[in-house]
Amino acid sequence: MGTSRRWTARELIDLVLDEGSYESWDQPVDVSGHPADYQAELRAAAEKAGTDESVLTGRGTVDGRPVAFVVNEFRFLAGSIGVAAAERIAAAVRRATAEGIPVVASTASGGTRMQEGTRAFVHMIEITRALMEHRAAGLAYVVHLRHPTTGGVYASWGSLGHVTVAEPGALVGFLGPKVFEALNGRPFPAGVQTAENLAAKGVIDAVVASEDLRLLFDRALAVLVDPPAPSTRERRTPLPAGSEGAPAWESIERTRAEGRAGVRDLLKHGAEGTLRLRGTDEGERDETVIVALTRLDGAPCVVVGQDRSRQTAATPMGPGALREARRAMRLAEELRLPLVTVVDTPGAELSPAAEEGAIAGEIARCIATLVTMTVPTVSVILGQGCGGGALALLPARTVIATEHAWLSPLPPEGASVIRYGTVERAAEMAADQGVRAVDLLTGGEVHVVVPERDDDTPADLASAVVAEIAHHLRF
Repeated sequence: MGTSRRWTARELIDLVLDEGSYESWDQPVDVSGHPADYQAELRAAAEKAGTDESVLTGRGTVDGRPVAFVVNEFRFLAGSIGVAAAERIAAAVRRATAEGIPVVASTASGGTRMQEGTRAFVHMIEITRALMEHRAAGLAYVVHLRHPTTGGVYASWGSLGHVTVAEPGALVGFLGPKVFEALNGRPFPAGVQTAENLAAKGVIDAVVASEDLRLLFDRALAVLVDPPAPSTRERRTPLPAGSEGAPAWESIERTRAEGRAGVRDLLKHGAEGTLRLRGTDEGERDETVIVALTRLDGAPCVVVGQDRSRQTAATPMGPGALREARRAMRLAEELRLPLVTVVDTPGAELSPAAEEGAIAGEIARCIATLVTMTVPTVSVILGQGCGGGALALLPARTVIATEHAWLSPLPPEGASVIRYGTVERAAEMAADQGVRAVDLLTGGEVHVVVPERDDDTPADLASAVVAEIAHHLRF
């Protein structure tokens, strides 16, 4: 696959930042301490690239929001990072931290500069240290990987973003394919070190052209930086404790019906500026959950929801889905954003692969993470709440349920088999176990029940649920 146009660092600055907003933070580079032949090489690189080093740093704005921008210039010695470039990056990140603004970066590099040897290589640690101090301050870091990004750059500041994307067709990898072939006597398998493959494997979040970077940064910053906007939705009066409610089995059948509102409907009808994050960023991706930065009824948050439309017998919710959920939890905690979890699952995967993938441990770790979070947390039982897979996203500070939502340790049919040896008494078991939202409200496991109307469309119910979520995110 061909790559996009190769943008220069200065072109990217003009492409991404508000016109006239860029202010360079770079100090002149002193090359006098280097050997004469390397000094000549650096001067030639500067003349070719039109920059004094392989990276430019500075401050600008994206739709009026201040950011620090770190941009590789590939024409300067293949974007390689020597000591001066590394110190420039670390200084820019630390200045951004001191000023309390996000860092956005666009890489294009062959990695550490070989002319400067081990000292340059070790400086990748200092960049990483500065970035982790930045993240510890609750400030965002967004990364765009351009063609090519390899070696020490990819293995340090190229892989530490809260959100990471790459341009179409970009070569992104730890070891460049030419070096691999020279060292091993065989070519690296085609198609592995591509942006598209890494996105499919859950290593990066998406493939985004440089021409669309401004829109990406604008969406991310709208959640990460902008304050909540006033509510535009009307809340439904919650059901009071002690409400009679429909029979349990009727509710279960409603939540299993095709066309029932799901997490996608919440995002479609109740959110704006949604930025999907895909995968664990550690090489695992499961389509049965959705993770997103978004604004629900104007309230910024991180959403992680079980997607019932993707959970089938062939594609159950496995341990990877719960690892994606924990990524969402970590993001919310680190970025100091509220977390919204959406429970809607017929149950977690039951298979040898799931056992070997630590499904039970991932359920436990999700619960443990949720109950120890310090940011506001809201969970919504939107439909089916079956088993440990549901429990993994349940224990928020505020638990909301729709009127026909339910929660059970097993599918009612399974509970019926355990107790009576047959699935025929599933409806009776559901009633006996108190699985209904109104039962959970009476017991205190749920704090709010959103009433449903017989003529609700998915959009209607989604809008009502989002209004309730946003109310609790604000108050």
